[in-house]
Amino acid sequence: MQNKIALAVAIIAAFAVVGFAYVSNTSSNEQHALAANAQVVRDGSHRLSTAEDEKAVLVEFLDFECEACAAAYPLVEELKADYGDKLTFVSRYFPMPGHPNSMNAALAVEAAAQQGEFEAMYHRMFETQKDWSHSQESQAKTFRGYARDLGLDMKAYDQAIDDPATAARVTLDKSDGVGLGVTGTPTFFLDGKKIQPSTEKEFRTLIEEAIRQ
Repeated sequence: MQNKIALAVAIIAAFAVVGFAYVSNTSSNEQHALAANAQVVRDGSHRLSTAEDEKAVLVEFLDFECEACAAAYPLVEELKADYGDKLTFVSRYFPMPGHPNSMNAALAVEAAAQQGEFEAMYHRMFETQKDWSHSQESQAKTFRGYARDLGLDMKAYDQAIDDPATAARVTLDKSDGVGLGVTGTPTFFLDGKKIQPSTEKEFRTLIEEAIRQ
């Protein structure tokens, strides 16, 4: 019971965090173009779990340096454990400009994903966030250490970090988020619709309704 209460408090705190809103500097025409082309899920989007029929899909736009995302992380893990066979969980990058190492973290996760280790690096980022977040110094070496710990091919990892296509992959997620009206993290979409549950119970109710449809 205590764990449940802690999880509920964490998710409420995550959605209540103020001050990390993303302010777009794109023009009105550019924003309309992003909105027209935005997709909640793409074929190459990273999945933490995949339901057999993918009838219900939960998408999270996240920033690995965001405290609110870290607060929501334990609940997302529990929801994945409880509903992962019936609900597809998708993670999409949305590095925030106010977080000095959010893009570096996303690049590291994407480089790991290219070696089939997206989820392992995803977990490592949230589990160690307090160790590296909000430093004005680049944490790229720290993230490279995580890659080494995971047993990645370091030559391939370094090449991926330097490859503009890796940054473009991260930027695509963020562009979709901006086009969909994402203004902060974490932002969740369930079956293509933005949801803003204020409690764990409400979150679970929305998921269970989606699964039953």
